[in-house]
Amino acid sequence: MIGRVFFYPTLAWNIGWCNLTGRAWYDRLDETVLLGALPLRPMMKTLVEKEHVKAMVTMNESYELKYFTPSEKELSDLGIERLHLSTPDLTATPTQEQITQAVEFIMSHRARKNSVYVHCKAGKTRSATVAACYLMNLHKWDVKTAVTFMKEKRPVVWLRDKQMKSLHTYHSTQVKSPPTHEAPS
Repeated sequence: MIGRVFFYPTLAWNIGWCNLTGRAWYDRLDETVLLGALPLRPMMKTLVEKEHVKAMVTMNESYELKYFTPSEKELSDLGIERLHLSTPDLTATPTQEQITQAVEFIMSHRARKNSVYVHCKAGKTRSATVAACYLMNLHKWDVKTAVTFMKEKRPVVWLRDKQMKSLHTYHSTQVKSPPTHEAPS
């Protein structure tokens, strides 16, 4: 309920803050993943034509997608496959099942050399949790290395205790090899 009450004011804040400060609405983490905020209809042409997005991981609840974002049909017409993993804002973190499903989805698109837009409302918490797990899985990094790398690319990332616990759980159960080197720059 709290997420619903604060959704529109915080969305307006995000839009205003980006416009005032020049903060990016999204940032590319690597050749596959773009981590960002809610994909608004006016930006879809850029995501498809400039960033070559062919897939999307959506960590929003359904009510967050009304009015401003493309529908399933609009995404399909643009050639974008979406994985929607409903996760409440402000109070939740993706489940381990959701994280595993998202990482597998991203990796399947990576194998096809597709770009994947991973987002929540602001691209700071829910989607960043998934993106960090993708990086740990791909590079066999530890949590600290993945989060540090991600924050270098998208400084607004904000992972609280609940999300950090999710990252540590994912790492201990899904990342098979210990870290072997530092993150590339």
